[in-house]
Order: sequence, then structure tokens, then C-alpha cells
Amino acid sequence: MTMLYKTYPIIRRVTGFGLLGLGLSCLPAVAQERPLELSLEQSLKMLHEGNRSLQIAGKEVEMAESEHRRTSSFWYPMLNVTGAYVHMSNPVEVKQPLNQFTDPAKDFIHSVLPDDQLISSILDKIGSYSLRFPLAPQNVSTIDANLTWPIFAGGKRIYAGRITRSMVSIAEENRGQVDATVQAMLVESYFAVRLGQRVVDVREQTLRSLEKHYQNALKLEANGMIDKAERLFVQVNMDEARRELESARSDLGVAQSALKAIIRVDSAEIHPVSPLFINDTLPPVAYFKGEVGDNNYVVNQLKLQDDIADNQLRIGRAGYVPTIALMGKQTLYSNGIQKNLIPRTFVGVGFTWNLFDGLDREQKIRQAKITKQTVGITRDKAIDDISVGIDKFYSQMQNALSSVNALNTTIELSRELVRMRKKAFTEGMATSTEVVDAEVMLSKVEIASLLAFYQYDVALINLLSACGIPDTFRNYSETGRSEHFVFAP
Repeated sequence: MTMLYKTYPIIRRVTGFGLLGLGLSCLPAVAQERPLELSLEQSLKMLHEGNRSLQIAGKEVEMAESEHRRTSSFWYPMLNVTGAYVHMSNPVEVKQPLNQFTDPAKDFIHSVLPDDQLISSILDKIGSYSLRFPLAPQNVSTIDANLTWPIFAGGKRIYAGRITRSMVSIAEENRGQVDATVQAMLVESYFAVRLGQRVVDVREQTLRSLEKHYQNALKLEANGMIDKAERLFVQVNMDEARRELESARSDLGVAQSALKAIIRVDSAEIHPVSPLFINDTLPPVAYFKGEVGDNNYVVNQLKLQDDIADNQLRIGRAGYVPTIALMGKQTLYSNGIQKNLIPRTFVGVGFTWNLFDGLDREQKIRQAKITKQTVGITRDKAIDDISVGIDKFYSQMQNALSSVNALNTTIELSRELVRMRKKAFTEGMATSTEVVDAEVMLSKVEIASLLAFYQYDVALINLLSACGIPDTFRNYSETGRSEHFVFAP
């Protein structure tokens, strides 16, 4: 309310009660516009709760787990029910001619009565007919329950289960890689906002100092102690400081938008409370390279791909082995088929042995061997590339640390120089140019120091992500030296 009273002249004419009512009515709006203070840990928690990339990676893990459970079903028997209704063009029957019975009888009669005609004619008449025994009508229907249970497949089910288990591990490593990537993006955006706020603070402090110096220059010009050129020099640099402040605020707004997009926050403004930091000592670069073989997400995924290639090779070789399975059937309903023709229940064991498949098995084995060799080469290349990246990030951290240590002394000297120049100016022993130069130099070294802090933190999170240990970033931040000394009086 005090800021409103000082800013808008018309409010000064409002009565006390009216001003109080106006102030009370503005309280909800002011409360809504308050910055959201977030630590780095709170930002990471919000990131893990709402980041879309992490949600997608989590669903991929669930899909891989579901596929692994599906391959486990190969160990269980398959039970299904089949039914059919069949209409045949003719009924199924057995037709037996009677002449096979009458002809022997005729031969016997002729052996006893050579001149017999009557009995032979009767037997010929009978032999011209056929006996018909119906087996099934034209319309047949049946419902059967069938059971198939593979008991031996040459180890294919074992190797398939290992492959899907490796796929689950690959999905988990991919989720870890996505998590490390978004953590690096968050740290970069979070500290970009922190850097932007600190740069704005430095620009504001510089502008206030130049404005105060400008007021002193006006007084000295009025008293004839300095000429107009010196006063104009101060005014030009003051206007330049104002433009730099507006540019810094604009850069801060861009960084704010990026951070809010990552953690999915619609607050008007985010105020990071975790400071920029730097560690005075670092483990040797060999330590970080040693972490790559065990923790890097890409390397671990390639190791799992190598295991998958091994199991695919075993599956290919198992193609030479027969598959043995138990089988059974139970007829639940039958119409038109007699039990004495087709039994209602049967069980048995059978095997399938593929003796020749056009060299398909040989080609699968060859492809599995080539895949394994390719994965091995790719893994070695990935380790080399990651080692180069680690050297790069480690060098950036070392350079940032050297810059901070060098600028620490420069900042102290610059502050002392500003104090001495201001005092000399008020006593007529220094020019406005010397005071302005000192102020500008102080702001430059302070911003350079803050930028070195930021470069160190970004290089550190990228280094830890490349090693597969981004969660250790918190340990480094807790033991590091913060950027507060940049603003120490």
C-alpha cells in the first residue's frame, strides 16, 4: 500500500478511509502476484510429479513388464473350446455287397448238387444287393475342449523370458536416462533464473549508484566544481546502465518462462532460493570416467542389448531340437457322431521336429552373431564418446573454478576502488569518469563471477548425468561455496 501511495499521485487525494478500503481490496490481487519461492529440491519434486517425458518413460517400463508377463504364459497349458456344425452332401455310411457271402455258398451248393438251378438263382438274387450301415447323418455338430501343454521346446521359453527381462531393464535404464536429462534441463533453467535475478540485482545496484553520483554531479556542476562534459558523461553512463537493467530483466523473463514450462507451474514469478555454488576441490577426472562403465545409461542399455543378442543366438540354435507337448481332448457335446466311432476323451504326447526350413535357422543364427558384434563395437564407441564429454565438462568446471578464485580478489579490489573514487570525487580529487569507470568495472566483475558460478553448476550436472549419477548433485551443492560473497559488503 505504501508503494501504491508513492507511485500514483491521485491516491494522495483519497481520504484515509477510502485509502484503507482501496488497500484492503487490493490485498487478494497482491497475494496472487507474490513470487513462488522454490528450492532446487522442491523443483525436482515438482518435476518428477508432472513431467510428460518421465510419464512416457514410465509407461514404456509398464509395457515392457507386461510383455515379460506375457512370455511367462508360455509355461502354462493352453485350454480352448472349439465347436462346429457340419452339413455333408451325403451321410457317412459303410456299404458292403452281399455277393462276397453268396458266392462261396453257391460254390458249396454246386459241389453238393451240381445240377442245382433254383438255389443258385436265389443266391444270385441276394448277392446283387448290398448291406448299408449308417455311421453319421448329413448334419453333425460337436463342441470339444482341447488341451495343449508344451513340456520341452529346447530352452526357447527360458531364453525368451530372459530377453523380455532384459527389455524391462532397458526400459528402466531409458527412464533413468530421461530423468537425468530432465534434471540437467531443470538445473540449467533453475540456476539460469537464479543468475538472471542476481544480474538484475547487480544492474539495479549499479544504476542506483550512478543515479546518486549523477545527483552529486548536478550539485557540483551548479557550484562550478565540474564542467558540463563531466556531468553529461555520468548521465550517458546512467542511461546505459538503465538499458542494461531492462535487458537483464528481459533475459530473466525468458528464463522464468523456461523454468515454469519444465516444472509445469503457472505462477506469475518463481523465486529460486537455492544459491549458485562452486566446489573448491573436485575428484580427479579418472573417478568420473570410472563411473561410466557401471552407471551410464547408454552403456548399461548396450550391455543389456548384448545379453539379448546372446539369448537370440541360443533361441536360433534351439531350432534344431524337436518340440514335445502333451495333448488331450474332451467332447462336451456331440450330435450325430457315435462314441464307438470317435471316443469322447483322449490324451497323448506328440512332437514336432523341423528337419529342414530352407536355412532359415542358419540365417537367424548368423544375424544374432552380427548383432552381438555390432553391439560390442557400439558400446566401445559410446564409452569413448562419453569419456570425451567428461573431459569437456571437467575442463569447463576447472576453468569456472579458476575464474571464480581470480575474480574473488578482483571484486574486493573493485569495491575498494569504488569507495576511494567516490570519496575523492566529493573532495574534488577525482573526476566523474574515474568514478563511473570504477562502478562499471565492479558490475562487470560481479556479473563475470556469477556467470562462472552458473557455468560450473551446468557443467557439473551434465558431467554427473553423463556418469549416470545425477542424484549426487545435491551432495556437491550442500558442500560447495555459494555465490553470496559476491554481494558481501
